Amino acid sequence: MPVKGRNQSAQALLVHGRLFLIDCGEGTQYRLVEERLPMMKLDSIFLSHIHGDHVFGIFGLLSTLGMKGRQTPLNIFAPVNFGPILKFFLSYYGDGLAFEIRFTPLKMKEPQTILETKSMEVQAFPLNHGIETFGFRFAEKEPPFNVHKEAIEQYGLTLTEIGTLKRGEDVFRADGSVIPAAEAAYKPFVPRSYAYCSDTAPFPEEAAWLRGTTVIYHEATYVQEFAEQGALRHHSTTRQAAQVALEAGAQKLLIGHYSSRSSEVKTYEAECRSVFPQTFATSDGEVYEI
Repeated sequence: MPVKGRNQSAQALLVHGRLFLIDCGEGTQYRLVEERLPMMKLDSIFLSHIHGDHVFGIFGLLSTLGMKGRQTPLNIFAPVNFGPILKFFLSYYGDGLAFEIRFTPLKMKEPQTILETKSMEVQAFPLNHGIETFGFRFAEKEPPFNVHKEAIEQYGLTLTEIGTLKRGEDVFRADGSVIPAAEAAYKPFVPRSYAYCSDTAPFPEEAAWLRGTTVIYHEATYVQEFAEQGALRHHSTTRQAAQVALEAGAQKLLIGHYSSRSSEVKTYEAECRSVFPQTFATSDGEVYEI
């Protein structure tokens, strides 16, 4: 339900210069403008399910992209039942669109790769929400090794030798000497990952599917007092969300999708932290570094 100062579900994720939108609740295009996020540079949209608080903003956003003259194709990954909604939109409002919408219907029973680039991979996986609902996990690939500048000068490395070291392999020279990759090269970063789990009640496979994820966003619609309602409506409580993060071995848990009856999000945070201390109750407009 609408709550003053709290918008509907939508997240912007920036990965290696690519801008992704996860869910598109009512008013999302206004929030993109307010946060000065370049909607024309949107690479892909990921919709978890077709409940209104997650999709009612898509018509306005697509229309605005058309009016702004977008020509670059736009990927939309969403459950199969989003297909008729998109068809309806295009039949009434699609004439002015100069860009292609590439809709990928999601249908799976376990994690599956739906998008892959040179530097990252996106998996979708089914959630437990009473209708077809999917979570998304964005993961960086292992980066190639970088070669220390000092090593290039010290050993007089050739381009071929630099390429060998970037693959993490030792260099063997004709004179019998060896240049160890462990000494001359290094990994520029440890791959990071981010998972979006909304809306869902907990289910047995969830933590295993999220194992090792750096940061997890998990809905926590209800404080523990209303656990019974959570079960009836296929939503999670604070402690259930925190337990998923704990079992998955995450570094950080972000929570949101609060019940409209609750205005104090610090209560949610405190309940989660009793299980998983590195929990942060999110509010609109906040930015988190992964």
